[in-house]
Amino acid sequence: MPSKVSPRNHTTPLAERMRPRTLDEFVGQEHLVREDRLLRQLQREHYLPSLILWGPPGTGKTTLARILARESGAEFVFFSAVLSGVKEIRQIVEQAGRRRAETGGATVLFVDEIHRFNKSQQDAFLPHVESGLLTLIGATTENPSFQVIAPLLSRCRVLVLNPLTREDLRVIVERALADRERGLGSLDLALEPAALEHLLTMADGDGRNALNSLEIAASLAAPGSDGRPAITLATVEEAIQRKSLRYDMGGEEHYNLISALHKSLRDSDPDGALYWLARMLAAGEEPLYLARRLIRFASEDIGNADPQALTVALNARESYHLLGTPEGELALVQATLYLATAPKSNAVYVAFGQVRRDIERTGSLPVPMHIRNAPTRLMKEIGYGRGYRYAHDEEEALVPQEHLPPELQDAAWYHPTNRGYEAVIKDRLTKWREILNRKKSPAGPAGPKGEPPR
Repeated sequence: MPSKVSPRNHTTPLAERMRPRTLDEFVGQEHLVREDRLLRQLQREHYLPSLILWGPPGTGKTTLARILARESGAEFVFFSAVLSGVKEIRQIVEQAGRRRAETGGATVLFVDEIHRFNKSQQDAFLPHVESGLLTLIGATTENPSFQVIAPLLSRCRVLVLNPLTREDLRVIVERALADRERGLGSLDLALEPAALEHLLTMADGDGRNALNSLEIAASLAAPGSDGRPAITLATVEEAIQRKSLRYDMGGEEHYNLISALHKSLRDSDPDGALYWLARMLAAGEEPLYLARRLIRFASEDIGNADPQALTVALNARESYHLLGTPEGELALVQATLYLATAPKSNAVYVAFGQVRRDIERTGSLPVPMHIRNAPTRLMKEIGYGRGYRYAHDEEEALVPQEHLPPELQDAAWYHPTNRGYEAVIKDRLTKWREILNRKKSPAGPAGPKGEPPR
């Protein structure tokens, strides 16, 4: 039986040992901790207002609170809304009052899971936050608009923390493997690439989860062929108790699955599209990547056959961005089923491709004089805007004037289909062209616009 290694030099969990001590060590939440962002500015000014940190588990809420309190010079008091109540609040207030009177020191009260406090418990903070005796930092995984009372919310700045990205998690794991003082560096562990990828996938944006899983996997690691303790994919699967689906984020299987999803959508097969979407999510594909593909599909393969499709796809992305995993995944499923069952048209895609080819062929043709802007007297004198007819002054708001350079006159790139809403567009354009032809030539219509010149 191969000997195992122990990752523990002491009883403190790896995630706690590796907790960043400064903003420079902090990983993720670039929108808050970058040099030009809010928390850096507060750090430079040695000013700390009351805050509500809202975000999923394992994204750095407690760590940020500790760092901000330390760098402001304030006493940090940890308070759990699960384990404590109003009695403990009174004791903290008394201690903060004595601290201010004796040393002039400030107190930062960190309330973990503040959403678990009821109204009366939250009310107990109000006068002390308002007077400045306490600087409150509340952490919550729930929307504070619904879970924190309005008077308290109005006295706090809400900061939104996002799930850690895959690259954020990679940095955290690799830092723990290398750190000989607080991490696992003294064990000289070898972490196989497939094992790392599965670890990152299963962490699901949660840094604490990633480190806890790594610590368990390290305790299961057995010596490899070179004698170093090796964390293999099987080791990580055993540690996490979740098997890895066959999937390579940047390789062939990735492209195979996204191709299967796209073609199922194009072929109007909701069940096929749902299966491949679910497969990719289960394998750890970045949900926002899938959302972007759905948005692209809405324009490329549906277009104006159902203009609402693009709105549905965009809303799905925003919903996932707001809710995260797993709640937000349902919005991606809804959008996928909508797109699969929508009427299809690639007329927008084809039109754009054709017009780009004609632009490459004809180059930078000048704008016709009559539709140029003429903001100055000189431009008016040399003919800018001369002969332009204002559509709203015309019968049916239709003007028989050309909007393309002479070299492309009568070109038409957009050809709506007879499917979905594009049938309405096609009928409308046909009628408009008949009216415009009559206005151009009272003796009779000259026929609709033709194909692009070749």
